[in-house]
Amino acid sequence: MRALFVLTFLLTTVFKGYTQANNKTPLTIGEIRTIHSTILNENRTLNIYLPQNYDSTKAYPVIYLLDGSMHEDFLHIAGLVQFFNLQMQMPDCIMVGIANVDRKRDFTHHTDLKDLKKDYPTTGHSAPFIRFVEEELLPYVSANYKTTATRYIIGQSLGGLLATEILLHKRSLFSHYLIVSPSLWWDDESMLKKATTLLQQQADSATYVYIAVGKNEHKTMVKEAKELYQLLLAAKNKNLSLHLNVMESENHATILHNSIYAALLRLFPYKE
Repeated sequence: MRALFVLTFLLTTVFKGYTQANNKTPLTIGEIRTIHSTILNENRTLNIYLPQNYDSTKAYPVIYLLDGSMHEDFLHIAGLVQFFNLQMQMPDCIMVGIANVDRKRDFTHHTDLKDLKKDYPTTGHSAPFIRFVEEELLPYVSANYKTTATRYIIGQSLGGLLATEILLHKRSLFSHYLIVSPSLWWDDESMLKKATTLLQQQADSATYVYIAVGKNEHKTMVKEAKELYQLLLAAKNKNLSLHLNVMESENHATILHNSIYAALLRLFPYKE
């Protein structure tokens, strides 16, 4: 009798444990999509965050995140978007993380400098990547989701270099540029040298530009971020809103999350 009791107890425990182990559902915060780029001649992965109460009949602003792979910046920036929607005045947004294939190839413009070409052998293909964004990515997102005219781009380091290039050459692609620690040292600061001319040539569309850099980053990077801000300021475009955030305690490794938090807090402050 005692043996039967023990056997029954063991079977009940095992069954209960099995039931609990299988009482699970997927944790979903959005979708993963693959888009084939004819321009880049490759497939690109898009990690897409959707708001909790996503409604396919509603139109949403879209945040485009460079370095948007799952093992890069997608998850923690999606967390900031969710937090600001929950606690602040940020509206529901879709976020599109553009997963990398070769960021050194895609985020850098052409250079003839031999040392850069040696260190970055695939470099210099930002132009086709920007064409991919303009001609394939943005239309793809608009075709598959209802979107508003409000579009953000977030880029850090080489991603910040690319975001700056888009700002100077294709400003109207995005309404908000969140540029963090841009690698403007690239190609002997050629982008800074061309900035004034490019700013004079572009239409003055309504654009918000936030530039962040850490005081503990390389002094060249701090200098260049400040210079970019001053060049944008000097352009005196009436519809260009600017903010420079030199963060006291941040270095190149720590700045991204805190700088985007600060950017979103500035745009969407807490209100009782």
